[in-house]
Amino acid sequence: PVFIEGKWSFSRTQCKIRVQKCTSFYGRQNGKKNSSWILLHDFLSSTTLTLHSTLFRQAWTTRWTESAKWKPKSEMGAWKHTAGQWFADENDKGIQTSEDARFYGISAKMDGTFTSGDKPLVIQYSVKHEQQLDCGGAYIKLLPGGDDFDAAKFGGETEYAVMFGPDICGSSNKRTHVILHYDKKSDNLLINKEVSTETDDVTHLYTLIVNPDNTFQVLVDNKSVRKGSLDEEFDFLPEKEIKDPDASKPADWVDEAKMADPEDKKPEGWDDMPAEIPDPDAEKPDDWDDEDDGEWEPPMMDNPDYKGEWKPKMIDNPDYKGPWEHPMIPNPEYKYDEDMYKVCSKGCTHVGFELWQVKTGTLFDDIIVTDSVEEAEAFAQETFFKKKDAEKTMYDEHMASQEPEDDGDDDYMGDMGDMGDFDMGGMGDEF
Repeated sequence: PVFIEGKWSFSRTQCKIRVQKCTSFYGRQNGKKNSSWILLHDFLSSTTLTLHSTLFRQAWTTRWTESAKWKPKSEMGAWKHTAGQWFADENDKGIQTSEDARFYGISAKMDGTFTSGDKPLVIQYSVKHEQQLDCGGAYIKLLPGGDDFDAAKFGGETEYAVMFGPDICGSSNKRTHVILHYDKKSDNLLINKEVSTETDDVTHLYTLIVNPDNTFQVLVDNKSVRKGSLDEEFDFLPEKEIKDPDASKPADWVDEAKMADPEDKKPEGWDDMPAEIPDPDAEKPDDWDDEDDGEWEPPMMDNPDYKGEWKPKMIDNPDYKGPWEHPMIPNPEYKYDEDMYKVCSKGCTHVGFELWQVKTGTLFDDIIVTDSVEEAEAFAQETFFKKKDAEKTMYDEHMASQEPEDDGDDDYMGDMGDMGDFDMGGMGDEF
């Protein structure tokens, strides 16, 4: 179903014709949710607008292919189709990792090809860690490959255009990965700055926007957590300046700020002072026998007059020129690239999850890849934001039910506190 000029329509043809006024929503019929989604809108106008979105429906296994040929079967974890332990609608299901200490791989072909052009790339999906995740990834990958993409072999070695999403391992490694492929380096470039992530047990929405002006933004629950320019926060380009290879520090350059005072002389007898001396208060024991015990010697102690190795005092160096700085010159290899943002220059055709999780239970849902920020925002309102409050309420109720009940026995003495009339008998004599 599509919403056009205030009315619901079930015609894909009409949707294609009315490009400017066609927006996808989660449909309702007779006041009830429609169980189907439009999985692709391929709107053709003066430019091609592609939208790829998916929910995990009952027939999700026909849409998604598990990576059966990536790792041995014994190392691969099974995906579970579920709404999880806490949710807004038990029929609104995603897929969830279900076995501890396993690899997970699964991918799906989008209904159209996304090719980087004059519009932004927007990747958005939801993540819920129900297991208090201590070590594991939860990132999504945007993949090229087209008809040659081997879904059964999809894994960690598979070429990708974007890797985006949370990764947690231990208390110090908690971040949202943003990794972009750069054809000119044949390399995957990790963002140079930390991007925060959520670590609680409820659903969160992760959004990455890569703009044609070579800027990007990461949002969590529709709130910006990092934005900037690709050339400043990724290593797409060489440095603008380099050290002049023909320059070197002059041989007579003085970079010592202090020098020994030439007028300062070591006092006479300085080196004659020993570091230790015999303890003047020590006395030979009365039972000491020189024949049996040897000649008695008093124990040694630190010499209070010993001043250590003599060093001349330091004064300001009159020839000091400061630290030498290597002169910089423009890097002849630097050239700004207007196409850094074109991570899908060859066309991206699939999305997938390729993960390792020690403790399992992460649930994924509400995936959209689009060239419209507005479309992604509308999708978020109709999915994540519509569900989040009800899910949080159920989660809070679940956590409250896990707390131990107060049985009122904290005061284990009960009414025995007032023992004024209690007859101790002869017990006092027992202690």
